Amino acid sequence: MKTSKPIYALIFFVLVFYNSRLTAQEQYEKNFYGGLFYLSNYIASDEFEVFKKEKSDLEQVDYIFAKAVEFFEEDISEALLCLTFSTLPYYHIELRFLFGTRINIPLPSPPQKIFERRLKNLPKEFFFDSAKDDFGDKDKLAHFFGNAFLSYNFGWFNLSKFMGIFVEQVEEGLFVNGGYSNKDLITNHLGELFGTCIKNNRNLKPSDVLKIYQLLFFRI
Repeated sequence: MKTSKPIYALIFFVLVFYNSRLTAQEQYEKNFYGGLFYLSNYIASDEFEVFKKEKSDLEQVDYIFAKAVEFFEEDISEALLCLTFSTLPYYHIELRFLFGTRINIPLPSPPQKIFERRLKNLPKEFFFDSAKDDFGDKDKLAHFFGNAFLSYNFGWFNLSKFMGIFVEQVEEGLFVNGGYSNKDLITNHLGELFGTCIKNNRNLKPSDVLKIYQLLFFRI
């Protein structure tokens, strides 16, 4: 499973600047980890599983976003950051060092049982060409929300592109599963667009931008 460069940079930012307390929480504090557990538990819940049966995958993405914004009391930045990690479809990053040594670095995640149910319930077919299997495009959600976060907060500098250039050489030699596809790049750009546009239109939904993907392949 591959992850694009800007998302790796964002992951390391969180690993460095947030503490590593990963314990289950009965009451959710209004911070990064409180939001992570809240959203993870909701996506893993029976309630969301019922919702999935009645709504399209694009509607599911919109609803998860709305839940995050509601939890963080309309703080779009916090919601986008937390959504990036609440939709990551993996539990750790594998690093490669000299002489073939590999180390697994755990990511901010809920307990394994919740993580597995969250992974199962994540929207997966929100693009017209999403694979019709158990995984689909689940990994694109973190791309979308991560780049939206960077664009929303650092659009004046276009930090997402800068970080991609900065870590390119490091990633090639360090990350076992590093890399990206054309769909990753398109999703990154759609995330950047969403993060920029929602500054001026707070009623914008992720689906409003994700639908643009299909137009890119439309031929008259």
